[in-house]
This record gives sequence, structure tokens and C-alpha cells, in this order.
Amino acid sequence: MPNTVLIGGQWGDEGKGKIIDVLTEHSDYVVRYQGGNNAGHTVKIGTEQFILHLIPSGILRADKVCIIGNGVVVDPAALLAEIDQLRAKGVRVADNLIVSELAHLIFPYHRALDQLREGGKKSVKIGTTGRGIGPAYIDKVARTGIRIADLLDKPVFEKKLRDNLEEKNEFLQKMYGASSFAFDEIFQAYLCYAEKMRPHCADVGLVLQKAIKAKKNILFEGAQGTLLDIDFGTYPFVTSSSASAGGACVGTGVGPKYIDKVIGVVKAYTTRVGEGPFPTELPSPLGETLREEGAEYGATTGRPRRCGWFDAVVCRHSVMVNGLEALAVTKLDVLDRLPSIKICTAYRLGGKVHERFPANIESLTSCEPLYEELPGWQAVTKNAKHFEDLPENAKRYLHRIEALLDVPVEIVSVGAGREETIFRN
Repeated sequence: MPNTVLIGGQWGDEGKGKIIDVLTEHSDYVVRYQGGNNAGHTVKIGTEQFILHLIPSGILRADKVCIIGNGVVVDPAALLAEIDQLRAKGVRVADNLIVSELAHLIFPYHRALDQLREGGKKSVKIGTTGRGIGPAYIDKVARTGIRIADLLDKPVFEKKLRDNLEEKNEFLQKMYGASSFAFDEIFQAYLCYAEKMRPHCADVGLVLQKAIKAKKNILFEGAQGTLLDIDFGTYPFVTSSSASAGGACVGTGVGPKYIDKVIGVVKAYTTRVGEGPFPTELPSPLGETLREEGAEYGATTGRPRRCGWFDAVVCRHSVMVNGLEALAVTKLDVLDRLPSIKICTAYRLGGKVHERFPANIESLTSCEPLYEELPGWQAVTKNAKHFEDLPENAKRYLHRIEALLDVPVEIVSVGAGREETIFRN
């Protein structure tokens, strides 16, 4: 398999974890390039279910190398807990996991700031997970962040932590009237984390360059989805990193000329968790039916996801900003019982029809989705092993998605298991 970037083409939760796991069979390296432990990738192997937040799902295949790139913000406690959980289930985590020494760290004050900002009196609620991801990225951009390389150098770490705590404690007290953090408690805890993480830390850019020269196959794994990208998403209701395909380069140290293919994962319908506009959101009871059929609850937070019809406007936007060459359509089976299915093909705004995604968030909030209605198939798709095995109306539905996006559907998922996956090529 060529070096491939796999991204979410909607608002995240598209089922990337399963598709990454399946494609990993043909990869040597699996690389996570952005986000933090606000992501959740769910993989089902037999009767066992694994939920991963930081470690690429390639870790479930013992002969693969998994990498956490510099574009990820790492909570050491969360990373080490995830390692322990995997080992407890018999998964090997040793030299097959490499973490970039350039990755920035999340600290307790980041989590506190995240929760205080989201729970404050401001009028706009973003719907964050409260895990400190946004504040950690703020420090990174403000050039006050602490990286893993700093953590591994005790004198450097001590100075940077003292400087940061002095500023953060003053801000917490004066801005929010919140309690301050004690230096010694954080310092000692993170020194312990450092020793446990040290065997996994390396120059990831160099590791990947050697892999490229050795003609190894690399799969770059995005978290969240394109519509949550800090630049191209529904700002400000977005994540704090580059969830689109371009983030794979800046988040790993691999040049764009080494990327051979970009695949977008989209659900056969649309979901969104948290706040923000969602033009095709369905009211009850149909929205609730989709949620229950699709088990649409956040893998990280357990929050119920908002459900709606497939939005071709959203996905055309993803095709454009990511340069998508192929699609993986997931959860087709969730639609099996519906007598008819709608696809949003355009928006109406101010009396005009728009086929492109608007930049203005107020415009998006006011958009009326324009639908095509297609007949459902009302048949079980879970047992299909080949595209030709699918019901005729299911194939027509997928062909219509291809035509609207001008991108081929190469992978179809009809269930949570590895074996419930159809490859067209």
C-alpha cells in the first residue's frame, strides 16, 4: 500500500479507527499526527472491543510500528494509562510504540483552564471535552509550551514548569478566582512519567525518513474530522489542530512529496457531537432511531451524537481541502431498515442555492438543506462480502454519493468487525 493519509470527512466519529485497523494489515507504520486524548477510535476484534485515544489502532497488530507525531499534544497520564490497559488485554506495547520528542505536553492547569473557559459565562460554548487540548495548543503557539524533549531534561523542565506555573496560577486566581497549582506535586509526578515514557521517545521525523528510504508503507492517521479543522472547519466550533490532510506533514516532519494517497472516511449519514451548526440534523424520533441503531455515543466522553442525513455539501468541502482520491463509507448497515433515505445536495440561503460550503458561521446556521430522496433497501447488508452482494438500492445510494462528490467509494463498512468490510479495488 502506498503512503496514505486517512482523514475524517465530516465532523469526526466517522469510524476511522476501524478503517485504519483494516488498512494497517497492508502498512508497516501507522502514524497519528494531530489532536490529543479528546479523540476516540473504536476497534472491534472478534468479541473484544478496544477504544484508543492517543495510540494508533495499528498497535493491535503486533508486527506494526505505531507513532505519535509532534502535532499531537500528549497527556502523559492518559498515555501511560492507555498503555497499561492495552497490556492488560494482552496487546504488546514496547519498541513498537514511538512518541515524538517534539510533541507538546498537557498539564493539570491546561485541563483546569479548559473546563473553566467552557463552563464560564461566555455566550459561545464550543463543546470541548475539557481535557486541556485547546489550552495546550495555545501554549504551543504562544511559544510557552513544554515539549517531551524538555520533560526529559530535568533542569530545563524545572525552569519551564516554574515559569509556566507562575503565569498560570496568577491567571487562574485573578481571572477565575480558582485555586493555584503546587509546583512540587506536578514536578515530581511528571518526572515519574518521564522515566516511563523515555524508552518510547525519539526523533520521529528521522524515524519516518529512514522508513521512507527503506520503502516501508506508512499510514497517517487523523483524529476528529475536516469540519473540526482549526482552519477549514465550522470555526469556532472546531478542535485546535489541523485535522485535514495537510496536518499529516506538519504533524510528523514528513514532506508532502512522500504522500501518495488521501482517503476520506465518511458515514453513510452524518453525525456531530457538541455544539455548532448542523444543517441536516434530524429531529426526533428519526434522529434518535439513527443514534440507537448506530450506537452514536462518543467513545471518549459518552456524549450522545446528533444525527442527520448525508450532507454532500460538507463532503464536497472535504474533498476540496484534503484532495481526496477515495472514500471509505461506514455504517451503511445502520440505514438497512429505512424505507427512504435523503441526501442533502445543496443549501438555500437568502433565496439562492449554494453547492459550496459557506465560510460564515451565521450563514451556515441559517441554511436550508435541499434534499434528494432515494428509496431504501430494507434488507440486511452485514453479510455482504463484495460490492455486488449489496442490495441494488444500497449500490444506487453509494453510486449517488460518488457522483455528487466525484470521488470513488473504494471501501464500504457494513458492521463493526474487521470482516464486515468490502473492498472494491
